[in-house]
Amino acid sequence: MTLTPKIAFIKASWHADIVDQAYTGFTDQLNADNAGYEVTSFTVPGAFEMPLLAKRLAKKGYDAVVAAALVVDGGIYRHDFVAAAVVDGLMSAQLETDVPMFSVSLTPHHFHANAEHVEFYTGHFVKKGAEAAQAVQQVLSLEI
Repeated sequence: MTLTPKIAFIKASWHADIVDQAYTGFTDQLNADNAGYEVTSFTVPGAFEMPLLAKRLAKKGYDAVVAAALVVDGGIYRHDFVAAAVVDGLMSAQLETDVPMFSVSLTPHHFHANAEHVEFYTGHFVKKGAEAAQAVQQVLSLEI
């Protein structure tokens, strides 16, 4: 690991107004903890594109990769297929590169873009982003 840990934060742009809140929660928590990490954000079209970028960023020298997405049932295909592919892809990428990967991807069964759901998931992504920041710090502090 570098002296100043480099963290890549990947955000899927579907429902960006909600998903971007994970980045806010993540960086706010790191700042509150005085972590001193260098965080760079990257945006991809959707969740399905996250594992490949995560693997490439790990190979470029990032010490950890965080990936955030809101994978919803759009009625055309089953969202659980996409969610499983993303988590499996991130797991494979971290095992192949030896760089820890963290998922802040939520897959609600019944998401509707109404005010109540948008408000709930916006707040939930802030919380999940903060939890990811704590997890990154814990994993990177391990002496192995």
